[in-house]
Parts: sequence; structure tokens; C-alpha cells
Amino acid sequence: MVKIEEEGKEKIKIAQVSCGTIYGNVQHEIERAAEEVGAEIFVPEVDLDYVASKTEEFGYDMKNSYGLSVALARGYAVAEGLCDADAVFVAGCHKCPRGAVIRTEIRRIIQDRTQLPVVMYPFTERTKAGELLTRMEALVTIVRRRWILERKEQEGLTAGIDSGSTTTKAAVMLDNKVLGATWSPTREVVDTAEKVFNKALELAGVKRSDIEALGTTGYGRHALGEHFKADLVQEELTVNSKAAMYLAGIEKGEAMIIDIGGMDNKIITARDGIPDNFTMGGICAGASGRFLEMTARRLGVDVVEMGKLALEGDAHKVKTDSYCIVFGIQDLVSALSMGARREDVAAAACHSVVEQVKEQLLQEIDLRQPAIEVGGTSLVAGVPKAMNDVLGFDVIVPKYPQYIGAIGGALLSSSFR
Repeated sequence: MVKIEEEGKEKIKIAQVSCGTIYGNVQHEIERAAEEVGAEIFVPEVDLDYVASKTEEFGYDMKNSYGLSVALARGYAVAEGLCDADAVFVAGCHKCPRGAVIRTEIRRIIQDRTQLPVVMYPFTERTKAGELLTRMEALVTIVRRRWILERKEQEGLTAGIDSGSTTTKAAVMLDNKVLGATWSPTREVVDTAEKVFNKALELAGVKRSDIEALGTTGYGRHALGEHFKADLVQEELTVNSKAAMYLAGIEKGEAMIIDIGGMDNKIITARDGIPDNFTMGGICAGASGRFLEMTARRLGVDVVEMGKLALEGDAHKVKTDSYCIVFGIQDLVSALSMGARREDVAAAACHSVVEQVKEQLLQEIDLRQPAIEVGGTSLVAGVPKAMNDVLGFDVIVPKYPQYIGAIGGALLSSSFR
């Protein structure tokens, strides 16, 4: 169980605003995920007259989709304070384009009128509770542990370990400075974490017994939290958003954090370092670092060198399928066989990843500036360049972007010294 409910406090109440979850056979999975993190999920009650009035107010004809009309009304009920909610979970079938539009508008209505944290999720018939845990846990963290997320500086000697899907990172910090940070490909979760933690301690010139507090995050956070007896075990959405704004030197105001990872990606909007909306995942690994690694291997270079090649290329000279990692690689191989320049192929690969991130995730998130790009892929120079081109404005790549989770763990765990 992933319980983060604190003794003596009521469960966090998450309002579910959705359409098709029962028909799609995922409602019980949503409820299981909420229970796992110690939250209570509920559906706002609305009557037929309220549904009719809010549909008319919204001004969109949904006569053929009563489910969307009800979802819209429930969203208005949350926005108008007609139910007691601490956070909001907005969901709908990923196959429904009209539903995607309505979900986005519901989310905007709620965010315009409340300060409640919101998470969006387009589900499939195969969605399981495990896929929802990080999102549910983040909602609970934002409400329950807001005091941790309000931290401005790292204090004392603390460490963070980020157990990601493809790499594991560790960082040691002392009074707002990074003393040592390193990474290794993720193999066995605990063994890999031990390896990178020991190396980070060596680089920092300190002993494990000197560490005053330790935070873990990422996919393996719970196993590592138990192994290391961590002071903080927290999902990566809140950790990464806080650390991104911290590293970018942005304490106040709004920001958007973009993290294209090894196997999935995350986009988070935040105010004063505290997330207010986030989404993660992707239909295909074509929108991840894995696609970039496969392209680099085909070009005979490492992924960082491929990023440099991309700076000299023209993405528009090579056609790629931005929705599938298999077809995308086939397109690039075909282009090379027809004489395409390696630089153009590298640029096309970077643009393909960014375009898919935009199309799959940014429909769930409103664009905000400044935008901060983090994660290992931000060091692949062609990716931030493609992001600048696609978004129409420059993104910030802060120092230590590849250690974002580990530094966030060290930063936030200093609250427990």
C-alpha cells in the first residue's frame, strides 16, 4: 500500500469529473488508486435542471452525449463550490476527441475559479490502478504536504535519490550547493541506488553517516525509501516541479515544467513552485528519450552527439511518423537509405519527439511562460531547440537538469533534518 495519509487527519477528498469510466471499465481502478494513497474519491452530485442550465451556459450542443453534459455540470459544481473538494481528477476516454475538448474546458473553468490542484487523465479500457497512483499521490501530496513544497532553500547536508525507469540518479547537497551528483543505468533498483549513492557521497567527500536527511523519488521510490529508511518518499511530479523552479531561480509566479524522460514524459504547471495541474505519460515511446537513443544508435553516435548534429540539420527535410516509435524509426531508416543527411535525420528525430509531446500532453495543459525543460533529454541539444521552435518561445534549461529528481529529493528532505 502507498499510504501517505497522516494520522489524525481526514482523508483528502478528490472530486472526480469524468465521462465513460463505468462503460470503459476503469471506475474500480480509479477507486483502487485513490484508496492506495489514502484519499477519498467522490462524484459531485448534480440534478437534471443544473445539468441543463450549465450546458446552456457553456453554449455547446451535447444532445448526443449526455455523459459529457453531466461531466461538464459536475465540473461547474466544483468550480462554484457546491461540493467539498480538496483536489480534482478529470478523466475521459482517449478515443473521444469531443471529450478531450470538454475535459480541457472543464479544467480551465475549475482553475479559473478555484485554487484546487487538478490532474487530467485520458484513460483506455486497459488502464489499471498502478498507472494512476503517481497522479493520485501527487494530488494528496499537494494538499497534505504543502508546507514541504513551500521550501525556498536547501539547508544542511542532505541527499536525494531518483530511481527512474531508465536511469538512477543521486545528489548530495550542503546549504544550497550541490557537492556531488552522479547517475547509472537502472538495473536492479536497490543495487543501482546503492551504487550511485555511494559514488555521490565519494564525489561530495562525505560519509553516509553525515547525511542529515534523505529523500527518494521516481518509480523505485518506495523500495528505496524502505531500504534507506528515507525521511521523504515522494512522487516525481511534485518533486520535479519544485526542483525545476528552484534550479531555474524562479521563486514566485507561474511556470511550466517539461520533462521528457527515458520512457515517458511529464508536463506540469506550477504557481510559486507548487503544482496546480499536471499530466504524464504518452501513447507511445516515440515521445521519449528511448526514441532518441534508437535514432542515435542508427546514426552511429551517442545521443548527446546526435543532439549536436541536430543543430546543423533541417527537420523539415525528413518525413517522420510522430505517433509510433517503430514507424518513426522506419521513416528515418528509409530517409537515410535515400541519401538524407545525418544532420537532417537527427533534427527530424528531435522534432518528432517534441511534436508528439505537444500533441499528446499539451492538450491537457495551458501553455505558460517561463517554460523550464529538465531531464536527461534536455542535454540533447536538438531537443530544446525543437521545443523552442514548436512552442514559439525559448525554454529554460537550468543547471543540473538531468539530476532534477535527486536534487528535488535533497531539497525537500531538508525539511526533516
